[in-house]
Amino acid sequence: MTINCNGKLISLHQPKVMGILNLTPDSFYDGGKYKDDSSILHHVEKMINDGASFIDVGAYSTRPGAIEVDEQTELKRIVPIISIILKEFSEAIVSIDTFRSKVAIECISSGAAIINDISAGVQDQQMLNTVAQLNVPYIMMHTRGTPQNMQQQTNYDDVLKEVLLFFSERLSIAKSLGIKDIIIDPGFGFAKNLNQNYELLRQLEMMSFIELPLLVGISRKSMIYKTLNTTADQALNGTTALHMVCLQKGAKILRVHDVREAMECVKLHDQLNA
Repeated sequence: MTINCNGKLISLHQPKVMGILNLTPDSFYDGGKYKDDSSILHHVEKMINDGASFIDVGAYSTRPGAIEVDEQTELKRIVPIISIILKEFSEAIVSIDTFRSKVAIECISSGAAIINDISAGVQDQQMLNTVAQLNVPYIMMHTRGTPQNMQQQTNYDDVLKEVLLFFSERLSIAKSLGIKDIIIDPGFGFAKNLNQNYELLRQLEMMSFIELPLLVGISRKSMIYKTLNTTADQALNGTTALHMVCLQKGAKILRVHDVREAMECVKLHDQLNA
């Protein structure tokens, strides 16, 4: 179970951690926190030193109800930062959090190695063809609709069954185009209410039937802080608890705000299963 990142083979036999770098002013937890080159590089350096294998950079907030951002704004926010990161940390493996094929092309041209698409190619019909041409690892996530309306699209008869069906359809197209290194993300918090998120988590090991690496992004999300009657700022302990559950159920990548704590989960999980 390996992925090829700019010629570097990364094994996912043991779980890895992906650190989040949000360049948006309105992300649900750290929006607007990293406004200049110095703060961005300091955060990236900390994540790398804490053990992150990947840095996931996003310039379009995908939280429920987020404001629409045009393509040029997204490009202006993200492309220069890719170059800055890789100039300072040449060995860093940068993932791009975008659903737009043009943004993906520009970022990969600037040295990024992975495309992380919340829509699995649904929102931009050119994305899957683009990924195939770029020949880079591709993270495809389950959602419905857009960030602006996804929380009005939570009418599932069986959330797990419908998520698996979605991946079956999207993977069929992706593989027919020759896309090789694919990672799946069930999309916690995306077009799912609190109970559906936990139903999916309870049965997360069923995602192994797809036989592809599984990425989980639950860090500080409302499924945690609403259950605990707290806030995203106070949701680290709850996040850590559920990260261990995800690892036990087969997650191979944890996408997180807090790398050190997630790495501690990975190390304890590895020891437990040694």
